[in-house]
Amino acid sequence: MFRVRAARVFTGSEFIAPGEVVFDGGRVVSVAESSEVELVETPAGEIPVLDLGDVTLAPGLVDVHSHGGGGFAFPDDVDAVLATHRAHGTTTMVASTVTQSLDELDRQVRLLAERVRDGSLAGIHLEGPWLAEKYKGAHPVDKLRDPAPAEVEALLDAGEGAVKMVTIAVEKPGAPDSVRLMASRGVVAALGHSNCTYEEAVAAIDAGVTGATHLFNAMPGLHHRTPGPILALLEDDRVWCELIVDGVHLRPELAAWVMAASDRVVLVTDAMAATGCSDGDYVLGDLPVTVESGVAHIAGTDTIAGSTLVLSRGVRVAIEAGVAPEVALQAATRNPARYLDLDGVGELVPGASADAVVFDAGWNVAKVLYRGAWV
Repeated sequence: MFRVRAARVFTGSEFIAPGEVVFDGGRVVSVAESSEVELVETPAGEIPVLDLGDVTLAPGLVDVHSHGGGGFAFPDDVDAVLATHRAHGTTTMVASTVTQSLDELDRQVRLLAERVRDGSLAGIHLEGPWLAEKYKGAHPVDKLRDPAPAEVEALLDAGEGAVKMVTIAVEKPGAPDSVRLMASRGVVAALGHSNCTYEEAVAAIDAGVTGATHLFNAMPGLHHRTPGPILALLEDDRVWCELIVDGVHLRPELAAWVMAASDRVVLVTDAMAATGCSDGDYVLGDLPVTVESGVAHIAGTDTIAGSTLVLSRGVRVAIEAGVAPEVALQAATRNPARYLDLDGVGELVPGASADAVVFDAGWNVAKVLYRGAWV
């Protein structure tokens, strides 16, 4: 058992300043203002205190849309990906796949499901193959498919409950029934890589869509006469909206506007293998990717191929764009946990996992606590 004191403690919903958190056995025991912490004696004496000083202690970050890092993609080296992101404050990750053949996706889902069962991963996100050709982004067009419910169900079955989210183009044949199937099994259906209309998006939300995969990216833009899916997704309080706030996928000012207008924003990275590595040549799924100045594109094109973002930098970019710190932090902690119904993470409250990140005054990561141990 140990106590951590900081000038500011963010619980997932509010700041306590100054605050102290007591951890024990990989769990949070208590969170309170420093002056209100009740001293508890152990056989060895008073609980040791680590005073971090003028910093912000926040819950460990939760990234529900990431494809890799540290030179590897999921599922090639799960530990290397997790270690890369954990060093930057992300203590809970969902592994995202990219469009492949159904047989290959079945193989990947079964491999990743083992890491969900052992607690390394919080779940699996299938991004493809049920995407629109026009907005395929960095997905191979020859492997895109219509979402036949039987095929969707087979991949969900392969995961044995580990698949938490599926990105789907809701206008494709079979999509409405597939969305209803996902919803009936507690799997988040996320509208994305879609060419749907406003009306089709509204119908999809009524059918069970509760997520927007990287809002604004890989979907029709917001137009004054044909608003497309963006308006439908933003205006419905049943929907959580992902944003990639790296300064590349979106203007930071647009991200700040959305985050001021909605309390259902989820910051994600969409990170690929090059995250945490130098510029150079990489692969995303089957596609060659070139990274220059930290920006990933399909080789020889201007199509963005994921990102090299870590979630803590997304928090910092949002704050620098004018987003209130508590709003930016909540979008990277409690919101993603609620989006995918992940228990015990994203908050510093009694009973939660002992995961935390320490931010300095410039919103850089200074220390990371993972399951009760400093990384």
